[in-house]
Amino acid sequence: MRIALVHYQLTRDGVSSVIARQARSLKDAGDEVLVIAGEAETQEAEFGGAPLAIVPDLCYEAQKEENEAVDRLVSSLLFAMERHWGSVADIVHVHNPLIRRNRLLLPALRILKDRGMKLLLQNHDFAEDFRPDVYHSGASYIDDVHYAAVNGRDFSFLRRAGLDAVGTHLLPNAVTALQAKEGLKRTRYLYPVRAMRRKNIGEALLLSLFIPKGRTVAVTLPPVSEGDAPDYAHWRSLAFKMELPVEFEVGENATLPELLGTSFCALTTSIKEGFGFSFLEPWTAGRAVIGRRIDYVCRDFEQSGVRFDSFYNSISIPMVYLPAPLLRHKLEAALALTYRSYDVSLPPYSLKALTDDLFSRDSFDFGRLDEELQTDVLDTIVSNSAAQADILDANPFLASLASWEPNENTIEANREKILNAYAPQAAALRLREAYRAVVDHPVRHRLSKSVLLDLFLDPTKLSLIGLGRD
Repeated sequence: MRIALVHYQLTRDGVSSVIARQARSLKDAGDEVLVIAGEAETQEAEFGGAPLAIVPDLCYEAQKEENEAVDRLVSSLLFAMERHWGSVADIVHVHNPLIRRNRLLLPALRILKDRGMKLLLQNHDFAEDFRPDVYHSGASYIDDVHYAAVNGRDFSFLRRAGLDAVGTHLLPNAVTALQAKEGLKRTRYLYPVRAMRRKNIGEALLLSLFIPKGRTVAVTLPPVSEGDAPDYAHWRSLAFKMELPVEFEVGENATLPELLGTSFCALTTSIKEGFGFSFLEPWTAGRAVIGRRIDYVCRDFEQSGVRFDSFYNSISIPMVYLPAPLLRHKLEAALALTYRSYDVSLPPYSLKALTDDLFSRDSFDFGRLDEELQTDVLDTIVSNSAAQADILDANPFLASLASWEPNENTIEANREKILNAYAPQAAALRLREAYRAVVDHPVRHRLSKSVLLDLFLDPTKLSLIGLGRD
């Protein structure tokens, strides 16, 4: 089978690693694979062991959506396939097409579909999930093609938004075993992440206040988006100003095995994920993972037997240390702006649900605050010992950090469960089953954007740092 794997760009991120693993597993199974991207960090002619074709019109916001530009992208995609095979692919497998990183892609895919090409649209993230900055306003999504999601919640949302069972696929990502270099001093709480806004870097700084002396919180990579750069610069500056035990960009000059070798454990404070590699991969290298639980992500993994004993659901900040009127204003304004950005009316019940939720609380989750309020909380903790004691009392996880030790039995059990349930062979089997369905079972269904919005836009889950700024 000839498979074209398509994405906007190939960098050191989760989606790119997924594509590399898919390409390798498909090649190993005897399929013919071509990876097509708008740009790539690599200068090699291959990616994941498969030939790589660069189509510049596919990269982030290469062109405005004009008929001529769309036609050019269609021609470029067809040319890449025909130059490699002498014909088009049996399946065009596109990653994250519903995230509007390039306005040309969806119209181009619609043309390919109308010309009879078979498409699988795999979604790692959704613009409807409080990300109006990358939402395809106006245009509908593509009818009568197969869709895939990487977690159970998103899969259920696709089904509830109009897709039928045969044309909807759950494709959790493959996880390969990592190695930790032996013999290195283990002092880091390693946060293996590219520091985007939704990774909640302010909370990583907060946790650094409660770890034992001589250890550090270490963030591996800087963001690549210009929209994330100011927040990242702010957290770096604040960590320096407060003399916090936090390292940044430790992954720029060290390999992952070296970083894992220096890690006491892995850490995550992210408030939003697609699949959630950081919840699984460190265990395979013999390193426990601690931090913030994302329920819809962890629930899938727990069904496979993975345990997350050292996780917290929220960091509760007593309302006495928060400016309630300002917080309410920020939340209401963010919710209203979000709906306006989606070009839909704000339902009165949404605003009421948000307000009722806020005023029913005597504390509020640190991960739902914006950078300004998170910074104020950090200032309060550093300067006010009574406030620090109150926050420790409200958060047993923080109080236990100074004495927490990894459980080797849990590490080994999780490692075994992960490498069984998410092995590349298992992921390849699921992927090939999806491909067979794409080829053998044409579908007639429509994905409702309005229903997707209703499903994702839960006002009680609004996080100010979960909103995009691109």
